[in-house]
Amino acid sequence: MPLAMNRDVFITCAVTGSGDTAGKSPHVPRSPKQIAESAIDAAKAGAAVVHCHVRDPETGAPSRRNDLYREVTERIRDAEVDVVLNLTAGMGGDMIFGGTEQPLPLNPAGTDMVGATERVSHVAECLPEICTLDCGTMNFSLGDYVMTNTPSMLRAMGKMMTDLGVRPEIEAFDTGHLWFAKQLVEEGVIEDPVLIQLCMGIPWGAPDDLNTFMAMVNNVPSNWTFSAFSIGRNAMAYPAAAVLAGGNVRVGLEDNLYVAKGQLATNAQLVEKAVNVVESMGARIIGPAEVREKLKLTKRAPRG
Repeated sequence: MPLAMNRDVFITCAVTGSGDTAGKSPHVPRSPKQIAESAIDAAKAGAAVVHCHVRDPETGAPSRRNDLYREVTERIRDAEVDVVLNLTAGMGGDMIFGGTEQPLPLNPAGTDMVGATERVSHVAECLPEICTLDCGTMNFSLGDYVMTNTPSMLRAMGKMMTDLGVRPEIEAFDTGHLWFAKQLVEEGVIEDPVLIQLCMGIPWGAPDDLNTFMAMVNNVPSNWTFSAFSIGRNAMAYPAAAVLAGGNVRVGLEDNLYVAKGQLATNAQLVEKAVNVVESMGARIIGPAEVREKLKLTKRAPRG
């Protein structure tokens, strides 16, 4: 497939994530106030979309508490700067096995397995324009952790998102995830316009070399909208790769803590650098209003 550079690019900022990063940089936001302020700063720097997890404000550990999501949502919605809100729905599928000789019972420290309705409950309450749908199960990073998303779970969660009028952003960590995403679209679980995020370089999904990346891109239907990112040292090379391949850009402290070697970043600085890369390539950065029009998104206040 010949390269077709994207000339109208939106940037997503993944503000905090759920990884063990809060203790590695003072810029990783923990509290709802910090997360919202960092998201707003990213929007001012040029991000049209902010992708938000929440954390325990005291410990920085990942959380699924609806009150934290609601506070983040309300603070972002009340800000003077407009931005498209994308909340994670990836939490609640964490399985930690007991070890190589006795995998069962599961290790309760870190295991967090709940049903589809609970995994989407904060989305139903907060009504963001977008929420993520991690489209497969995979060995994730090191040790005995498996990110668990069964076909039945994904069908149930995807239907709930669609019924809520929230656009699923399909998170594809490998080619099989793209294969199943096409199945969800064929079954009508996910409706047009389809939005997908190519998640590169996460152990042990698709590596972020360009051959693998283009294999992922070539498996994305031409009428879908995609973004792409990598993590760590290649994170700031991927804005150029994504745009050149016809996609959009994601950066943020969920994926990478540094704006340059040895220089810890803020979310706004990562967005600013991505803006410079995209504009230097001759592409245009589009804002939240154009993203809503392109993806048929509806901006709403939280329920109640």
